[in-house]
Amino acid sequence: MSLNHGTVADADRGNWVDHFAPPWLRPYARLARWDRPIGWWLLLLPCWWAAALASNVAGATLPNIGHLVLFFVGAVAMRGAGCTYNDIVDRNLDAGVARTRSRPIPSGQVNVRNAKIFLLLQALVGLVVLLSFNLFSIVLGVSSLVVVAAYPFMKRVTDWPQFVLGLAFSWGALMGWSAVFGSLALAPVLLYAGCVLWTIGYDTIYALQDIEDDKIMGVRSTARLFGARAREMVGLLYAGAALFWIAAFAVAGIGWIAWLGLALMAAHLAWQVANVRLDDEALALRLFKSNRGAGLVLFAGLVLDALA
Repeated sequence: MSLNHGTVADADRGNWVDHFAPPWLRPYARLARWDRPIGWWLLLLPCWWAAALASNVAGATLPNIGHLVLFFVGAVAMRGAGCTYNDIVDRNLDAGVARTRSRPIPSGQVNVRNAKIFLLLQALVGLVVLLSFNLFSIVLGVSSLVVVAAYPFMKRVTDWPQFVLGLAFSWGALMGWSAVFGSLALAPVLLYAGCVLWTIGYDTIYALQDIEDDKIMGVRSTARLFGARAREMVGLLYAGAALFWIAAFAVAGIGWIAWLGLALMAAHLAWQVANVRLDDEALALRLFKSNRGAGLVLFAGLVLDALA
C-alpha cells in the first residue's frame, strides 16, 4: 500500500476513517485523529465532569444538554486542531519515531500548507463553539491558547511536557463550571488540579510506548524521567488526582451516588497502576485508553446523583 494512502501505525485496524471516509478526507481525518477518538474523550471528560458538578450544585436535575453538546463539538474540533498543530511542529521528530512516521505529514499524505489551512478551519469551529458561552467563559477559553501553543515545544526543553499537556487538556474542568455560573470557585479549581495530575499519569503510561525512539531523537518525557520508577510515580500522580477530586466533591457538597462514581474511578486508577509494565507497549496503550470508560463512570455518578 502506498504511504500516501496508508493508515497510521497507532490507529486501530478497521477504524471508521479507513472504511467509510471518502479517500480525499482520510488524510485530514487521520491528521485530526478522528480515527483515534480517545484523545477527544480525554479532553471532553473534564468538561462534562465540571458541567455535571456545577449543575448538581445549582440544584438542576440534569446538566445543560446544550452545553454538553457544545463541549463535545468543541473537544473534537480543538483536539483535532491541537493534533494538527502538534504534527506541523513535530513533523521532523515524527519522521524518526517508528510509531509516528506514518502520520499524514511525515508520510506525505498531507503537505504543510494544507495542514495549516485545515488547522485554521478546525480552530474556527472551536471559536464558534466558544462564542456560544458567556463572556467570562469566552475569556477563560481564549486564555488557554497560550498553554496549547506552548505544549509541542515542551518535549524539547523539559522532562515534564506531560505537565503542560495536563494544564491544556484539563482546562474543561474550569470551562464546564464557568459555563453554568459565569465565574469560578474553589470546587472547579480543585477538580482542575486533579485532572492535571490524572493527565500526567495517563500520558506517562502512553509515553512508555516511545521510550527507546525518544532516547534516539532526544525527545524528553516523564516516562523517560521516571524510568524504572514509572509505576510508583504514576501511582503517586493518580493518588494526588483522587485527593484533589475528593476535595472538590467535599467543597461542592454532592451526594453519595457521585461519591460512588468517584470511588469506582479511583479503583480503576489503582488497577491501572497495578498492571503497568515498562516493556509492554500494547498493554500501555490499552491502559491509556481505559481512562475513557472510567471517566464516563464518574460522569454518570454525578448525573445520577443530581437526578436522585
